[in-house]
Amino acid sequence: MEEEARKLFEEGIRKKLISPGKGELSSFPNGTKVVFHYRTSLLDGTVLDDSRTMGGRNKPMELILGKKFKLAVWERVVITMKKGEIAEFTCDIKHTSLYPLVSQSLRNISAGKDPLEGQRHCCGIAQIHSHHSLGHKDLDQLQASLQPLVFTIELLEVMPPGTFQLDVWAMTDEEKLEFVPQIHEEGNTLFKQGQIQEATEKYYNGVACLKNLQMKEHPGDEAWVKLDHMITPLLLNYCQCKLLQGQYYEVIEHCTSIVFKYEDNVKAFYKRAKAHAAVWNEVEARADFNKVLELDPSLGPSVAKELKAMEERIRTKEKEEKGRYKGLFNYNTPPATATTG
Repeated sequence: MEEEARKLFEEGIRKKLISPGKGELSSFPNGTKVVFHYRTSLLDGTVLDDSRTMGGRNKPMELILGKKFKLAVWERVVITMKKGEIAEFTCDIKHTSLYPLVSQSLRNISAGKDPLEGQRHCCGIAQIHSHHSLGHKDLDQLQASLQPLVFTIELLEVMPPGTFQLDVWAMTDEEKLEFVPQIHEEGNTLFKQGQIQEATEKYYNGVACLKNLQMKEHPGDEAWVKLDHMITPLLLNYCQCKLLQGQYYEVIEHCTSIVFKYEDNVKAFYKRAKAHAAVWNEVEARADFNKVLELDPSLGPSVAKELKAMEERIRTKEKEEKGRYKGLFNYNTPPATATTG
């Protein structure tokens, strides 16, 4: 243990044991899956991230060793730990320079943001310079003034290769292409069973998987277009789930991206119309419903039903607003008369 601590120190990592683990130290061959909670702090104790509270999900981090995770120091330190161990690692700047970008990604994931958000056909570093902001003040400050960080890690699980199913992000490109139809069907089954949140996650993972592959292709090329045709139905299913969950602006955003590329996609226009109607965008909703009728006249009865529901909601809203403001301005009330004593 002293020899390992010395090696870490020479590498710019100082380990402090907080609670010992159990059993023997694992060998950690490539392909091992490690599951751990982490807390990231500045040297003054300011906490940047905590997996137990991030996004209100209490979700531990999962890594597969040897997959070249952006923050390589996490792989370096966990292989010095026993299962159940809690330790604090103070790491020099050379190990933490990519943490702002990694943290941004982890925060987005914990917030359940959609897989398309912020993605561009360029590397992560280029995105930083392109946007000038990571969307979080503390990360922008850290990016502008890099400094050592303290990682407090609790190692929960060590799973040898072959004892678990690979997560999508850890698959090869070939494995991802084979897996997408399966995850699509699983999402459909969950949706039919009324498990909307679970179905949403399946569609989300399917889109994220394909977008990851698509970013390796040049926009407009045959391979890129083929992947986009696979993404579109998954994204539409994702939007249907979001409609049911009341996430209307997200639906509008995604459907707009679809009709921008595919002007005859009636499903995208229909879902966007319903989302516009839900957020009182009457003009936009009518325009989209008209486009739906133009593309597929057989949907006339469904469109008529949606328009009638929207109009009833508008009338109800107007009636409620009139009642709310009634009596506020009653000009028949005589003015108050000032008196003197």
